[in-house]
Amino acid sequence: MPTALRTTYKVIYDAVFHFVEDDGFAMASHVALSTLLAVFPFLIFGTALASFLGASQFSSTAVHLIFDTWPEAIAKPLADQVVQVLTIPRGGLLTISVLAAAYFASNGVEALRISLNRAYRVPETRPWYFNRLASLGYVLIAVLIFAILSILLVAVPLALNYTRQWLPKLADILDIVFSWRIYGTIFLLLAGLLILHLWLAAGRRRLFDVIPGVILTLVFWSIGAVLFAYYLSTFANYTATYAGLASVMIVLIFLYMLAVIFIMGAEINAALMKFRVRRLLFGKAAGRPAEVPTEKASTEPRDASEADAAAKLRR
Repeated sequence: MPTALRTTYKVIYDAVFHFVEDDGFAMASHVALSTLLAVFPFLIFGTALASFLGASQFSSTAVHLIFDTWPEAIAKPLADQVVQVLTIPRGGLLTISVLAAAYFASNGVEALRISLNRAYRVPETRPWYFNRLASLGYVLIAVLIFAILSILLVAVPLALNYTRQWLPKLADILDIVFSWRIYGTIFLLLAGLLILHLWLAAGRRRLFDVIPGVILTLVFWSIGAVLFAYYLSTFANYTATYAGLASVMIVLIFLYMLAVIFIMGAEINAALMKFRVRRLLFGKAAGRPAEVPTEKASTEPRDASEADAAAKLRR
């Protein structure tokens, strides 16, 4: 068997075996349920903070960025409920309910952290309060990003209208560049996955170590979403089985599938690092030999030391 195929088999086998052995399916269900429970608190806290910052379009921006990449049959019921929840008037930023929403939103980040630690096979050495504060920080950063995007959604069309009057050819190019529903969502997914793999889990990893799993995650998320939407439209009849809970069960199963793919992406990265595939494939390109030193090179110091010892005895 060629070396590349043998190494690929070892990586896939190690990733799948460790995923099954380390309760990967149970962790995926934990991530799926925690994510669903964190969506509404995140949007409630984000809406309160965004209104304080003057970003009135936060709710619509967040709903589009979160659900536009989902199949319509899955996203529409949940998106409709989200819009209804966000239209309910609430108190100020520092009310107990809003602060509790921020805390519950961070539970979703904690679930991702635990699953990544298991996938990367690293123990958690940071204090629990540091992890919780870091999770709250991730929630706050995500809210600020969505708030900035909601402000840009108001400013960019005005700038495009002004540009169209003076530079019509440039305006057409900018229309493509600022097609935020497509490019913005893809960019946020890519950036978010890189941040989670690099810094959320314990231990240290380089950018090159996490890119394979991130790319595979995005690819299989896209394939899984298309196949699941086709399954729903062709075979499944969740309404007959779950009645009024059908929409919730559909979202949970979809999130479970996404969580399995997410954890498997981290497992692939861990397996690649375990077998040192990066150094094997790219060692020469980096200017370093990919192979271990030869036996001849390793025996030269030993021969020199033996010659020195013999000279001392002759003296």
